[in-house]
Amino acid sequence: MDEASIVNHFQTAMSMVAIVALPPLIVAMTVGLVTALLQAATQIQDQTLPLTVKLISVGFVLAVFGAVLTRPLVDYAIRVFDEFPYVAR
Repeated sequence: MDEASIVNHFQTAMSMVAIVALPPLIVAMTVGLVTALLQAATQIQDQTLPLTVKLISVGFVLAVFGAVLTRPLVDYAIRVFDEFPYVAR
């Protein structure tokens, strides 16, 4: 196994992780911003409200789109394990 293939596998894995993490992060950021604006407008000073709302919304996104988001990671892991005997020689 040469360095180029190791770097290629690492780059592919990291790009997949970034793509999988992007939708929940966008949802958390959007919900956090809306919650902060509503708290500022209504002067509610509860610190657990934004965390609770973000936790519920990210959990919902992961429950709905979890299978779609993790399928590329599973396919890549299967491909890496299938290639392992050839790489380890």
